[in-house]
Amino acid sequence: MPSQPFTATVLGSPRIGPHRELKRAIEGYWAGRTTRADLESVAADLRRQTWAGLSLAGLDSVPVNTFSLYDQMLDTAALLGALPPRVAGIADDLDRYFASARGTEDVAPLEMTKWFDTNYHYIVPEIATETTFTLNPGKVLAELKEAQQQGIAARPVIIGPMTFLALSKPVDGAGAPIARLSELIPLYIQLLSLLAEAGAAWVQLDEPVLVTDILDNGPELAERTYAELGTHPDRPAIFVATYFGGLDASLSALARTPIEAIGIDLVAGDDPAAVPELAGKTLVAGIVDGRNVWRTDLEAALGRLGTLSDAAHTVAVSTSCSTMHVPYSLAAETDIDDRLRTWLSFGAEKVTEVVTLARTLHGGRDTVALAVEASNAAISSRAADPRLHNGHLRTRIDSIVASGSRRGSTEVRRASQAARLNLPPLPTTTIGSYPQTSTIRKARAGLRSGEIDAGEYNRIMRAEIADVIALQEELGLDVLVHGEPERNDMVQYFAEQLDGFFATTNGWVQSYGTRCVRPPILYGDVSRPHPMTVDWATYAQSLTGKPVKGMLTGPVTILAWSFVRDDQPLADTANQIALAIRDETVDLESAGIAIIQVDEPALRELLPLRSKDKADYLAWAVAAFRLATSGVVDATQIHTHLCYSEFGEVIGAIADLDADVTSIEAARSHMEVLDDLNAIGFANSVGPGVYDIHSPRVPAADEMAELLRSALKAVPAERLWVNPDCGLKTRGSSEVKGALHNLVIAAARVRAEG
Repeated sequence: MPSQPFTATVLGSPRIGPHRELKRAIEGYWAGRTTRADLESVAADLRRQTWAGLSLAGLDSVPVNTFSLYDQMLDTAALLGALPPRVAGIADDLDRYFASARGTEDVAPLEMTKWFDTNYHYIVPEIATETTFTLNPGKVLAELKEAQQQGIAARPVIIGPMTFLALSKPVDGAGAPIARLSELIPLYIQLLSLLAEAGAAWVQLDEPVLVTDILDNGPELAERTYAELGTHPDRPAIFVATYFGGLDASLSALARTPIEAIGIDLVAGDDPAAVPELAGKTLVAGIVDGRNVWRTDLEAALGRLGTLSDAAHTVAVSTSCSTMHVPYSLAAETDIDDRLRTWLSFGAEKVTEVVTLARTLHGGRDTVALAVEASNAAISSRAADPRLHNGHLRTRIDSIVASGSRRGSTEVRRASQAARLNLPPLPTTTIGSYPQTSTIRKARAGLRSGEIDAGEYNRIMRAEIADVIALQEELGLDVLVHGEPERNDMVQYFAEQLDGFFATTNGWVQSYGTRCVRPPILYGDVSRPHPMTVDWATYAQSLTGKPVKGMLTGPVTILAWSFVRDDQPLADTANQIALAIRDETVDLESAGIAIIQVDEPALRELLPLRSKDKADYLAWAVAAFRLATSGVVDATQIHTHLCYSEFGEVIGAIADLDADVTSIEAARSHMEVLDDLNAIGFANSVGPGVYDIHSPRVPAADEMAELLRSALKAVPAERLWVNPDCGLKTRGSSEVKGALHNLVIAAARVRAEG
């Protein structure tokens, strides 16, 4: 310190592996098929490949310690000695780490929720009054050493102290964790010293909490925290990275501290024309979108970067956030049409865009004239494509919206549905999916490869549905589901059948832990050419006299879990998806399906990070759900499902959805959400989850019964449903059978208590 400024970087990288190598290695370790040494070997190989690729692409500062075996917030809890005391008895440090994330038969896991407004889930650290922070820097130092031995210009990345505490949860009566910020500052100073001693020229401290309203005094805390860290003499140069929105007053606050670099998100937030003077500092300009897959308009980006040249000593080019939110490389997609391909940029392509912009900014525009020309051609091609402009569709949406999207009153609907369904008090059900068996996976692969035809595939899926219906009948569940064997993913399945989407083949991104998804690319106007679920639902219903739920994904969730078009308001795209779902609900009802579930687990996920923007979002999100669900008669029961979010800020919107039954995650948080619902006068039925499906443990009937008794203190029996927290796709068949057996026993026991 001072350190040479860098010019081209990214804020982080994917870690799951381009072919999901880490997923398989971790799951093999969990299952006992492989050793810790095998897992560590795969992890080390992935790190080396990632760093080498970024360096060869032309980055002059490469992020390290962004690799994780599960989650970066969990890694930070381990770094700061803040894993929960209940795992302390587990001798092996790696097993202790995984137990914190996913639990064991005897240990409950930490909660999990969404990382800001993304579809990535982080593990929520618990901070109790008795929590004593201690520094455990082994992982950070080891990965820095690995990178240095590889000749990499390595920049360690650590979640900053403000963000770590702001996103942690107080337990056992503790106050807000941010009040303990002064306890973390000495540990971060100690860590900075160790990194300097180990040869790190730069360190990146991530503080995305500063683009939110989570902290009432964010700018003040930022200035105080980074003044203290910045004045410490024995440290690397400090780069405070922010992303997902604008810094507002926190940018000036950070500018007044001694830190050497500040990162701003120019895609989701800050206006370059409003950036204050950052004398002597490096401004890391997040101009390449790290969250979406559209090609950067290089001409426009260069213009925006040009306005920053007078604001800072040096301008470095970066992605707006970590590229962990996009697939590894466009090269893996072989079935994409040529025109659409030119519009896209995945992780590897975004790194190239960063390097191109940096070289142009620092070396002259003539060095990359061909790249700018290709960018301009792609932007023009996209704007003119007729698949983005369906006039008939837009007129139909306007007509339905103008006529209103409401059903009958809650009381009228409840009476009509009670007469039609004749369900017992505390009806039991599941959320939708059942385990994806090896038979299902083999059939899907066989259909893809041409080994089996569509007829044989359908026969296998029907056999799976019959097995799931039989299992539910045997267990004694009241409302059944068909198990969704035909669905690889709750969004991708619909995207593959809707016009306006492209479903990738290898576009995997991490959702949480080892769970990976392939978000489809929503590139054009959305329409439904044919029914998507009716045949499966009616076949399942033909096998039982009990009601079978039709299962659909809601418009906001399809929007949130896709790479969505950025050339029109999100509300317009949401209504297009809602119309397609509305048509599907009408067809399901016509086919005799009495209960239709339209899942919206991502309702909280898209909530804007600044309070001033939230009301507008919630208004169009609720309107889209109502557009999707208001085409059926009052006797048809509409369910929805929400999971793994902090629901407080959207609790009013949950009520405004006006679903007849709302199932909701509640087991990890011990039914806390029910008090929030009661506080706003929620009057519809609710199914708070009575066990956590993201853990392999099978809870006892007594445990679930106790949660139900807690729920009954907040919700009367006539409005209370009994269900797991979420779908069962990722669990093993024996776990599911055992847990659901106990769920039915628990419901019967509590029902008998009156």
